Amino acid sequence: MDRYTEIRSFVLVAEKGSFAAAALVEGVTPVVMGRRLDGLEKRLGVRLMHRSTRGLTLTELGEQFLEQCRHLIHEFDEAETSVSAGRDTVRGHLVVSAPAAFGRRHVAAHAPAFKARYPELKLSFNLTDSVVDLVREGYDMGIRIGEVTDPNYVAVRLFPNRRVVCGTPGYFARYGEPRVLDDLTRHNCLAFNLQGGQQRGWSFVRDGKLVAVRVDGDLDCNDGELLYSWVKQGLGIGWRSTWEIQAELKRGELVTVLDEFAAPAYDIQAVYPQQRYLPAKVRHFIEYLKGIYATPGYWERGY
Repeated sequence: MDRYTEIRSFVLVAEKGSFAAAALVEGVTPVVMGRRLDGLEKRLGVRLMHRSTRGLTLTELGEQFLEQCRHLIHEFDEAETSVSAGRDTVRGHLVVSAPAAFGRRHVAAHAPAFKARYPELKLSFNLTDSVVDLVREGYDMGIRIGEVTDPNYVAVRLFPNRRVVCGTPGYFARYGEPRVLDDLTRHNCLAFNLQGGQQRGWSFVRDGKLVAVRVDGDLDCNDGELLYSWVKQGLGIGWRSTWEIQAELKRGELVTVLDEFAAPAYDIQAVYPQQRYLPAKVRHFIEYLKGIYATPGYWERGY
């Protein structure tokens, strides 16, 4: 029997004046209420009530303990009410991890407007192209681009996205367009070189199967925004996300190739650790970003 149940039962019996009346409130039998009081007195090692055929009377220690118990139950109920209300109150400190370029342009950039809605909230961002351990490093949530396979995380899709091969019209005019995946070996491919990144190759679907194509080029780096800049300068071709290149595609500054081989599962996703109750600050920020990303024309504005 937990202590709270014993204490609550003791208060009910004292206030109602009998085990039968208290049992009606609790939805149990009078015998159960009696056992709860017996257990409490045994654990405390004192007599709280005198029982007789004429009724129940509190001992002197019982009267003192009753007032203390009423106070404890009130504080407990207040604490529960406060926490329950807090589930829908956006406040506290929200700590977010996101990819560097995407986070700069499409996550942290929206923080001031979100903060204006919820002035009691503090936001912190870590923008890195490394995949961080959200739990161990103390993050409330992260933004990921691509598939999330860790069963300890919940993933919420924010917006559909693909990875495509792209380059400038000038580059393709000089070197031709790749028509099949094997043609990539004849092109200057600008790849991400961070450990665990594109050194494994660029992913495509060929004959219904996911394949990785090893690529090579005379420039690589661990910064996605710099790679994106080199592609726009016509220095080579890149394997970029559609969220990143929509404005340039619309203006004709970049074109995509090998689209029929583009692999799925590169959606923009919010992830957070598995937990019974999702904090309001996380839930509202996720919904806020989803709303922004779904705004018609958002990705073509070239932020």
